[in-house]
Amino acid sequence: MPLEIEQVRRGDEEPLFNSLMEQYHYLGYEQPVGEQLKYLVKARGQAIACVAWSSAPRHLGARDRFIGWNKEARRRNIHLIAYNTRFLILPWVQVPHLASHILGRMAAMLSADWQRMYAHPIHLVETFVDPSRFQGTCYRAANWIVVGSTTGRGKDDQTHRPNRPVKQVLALPLKRQFRRLLSALSTVEAQDLKVHPPN
Repeated sequence: MPLEIEQVRRGDEEPLFNSLMEQYHYLGYEQPVGEQLKYLVKARGQAIACVAWSSAPRHLGARDRFIGWNKEARRRNIHLIAYNTRFLILPWVQVPHLASHILGRMAAMLSADWQRMYAHPIHLVETFVDPSRFQGTCYRAANWIVVGSTTGRGKDDQTHRPNRPVKQVLALPLKRQFRRLLSALSTVEAQDLKVHPPN
């Protein structure tokens, strides 16, 4: 089944995307903050799935340890990570391995699309999976890595106690040298990595 994946942010079909998310995703639709892209996946011209990406959370311990960057590198380079906020396959669509196939296609196109919209690439993508609802099978089948768990505390937490479900944190590097690119403290350093990638 040939698939068309269309980026619809700021396009005529963005309202359709928002409506499908609101109606069929268990979390409903929520307008992302910051940089964001929205994709409609179609088969024979009919929407079968929606995928939303946005700016990454600023503080995420499991991810930060996985990258190994310091606070200054995170401050400079957090915009080079995208967060998969929503992934919806419409409930009447039953196609084996469809979800992992879409995720694989997304990994191949997201950075270039981000570059076109926001004038910078993406080197790593991440998402959260609620293990009480899902096992994250499609992400792992698409080579995403479980890098840890959230603390269960929101970003404005003052109590230091869990107040929401603890979720698995999964990540997928889009570049082989992602750690060095994300830890670069200057544009010159990052450009040198792109010109002379490590062996």
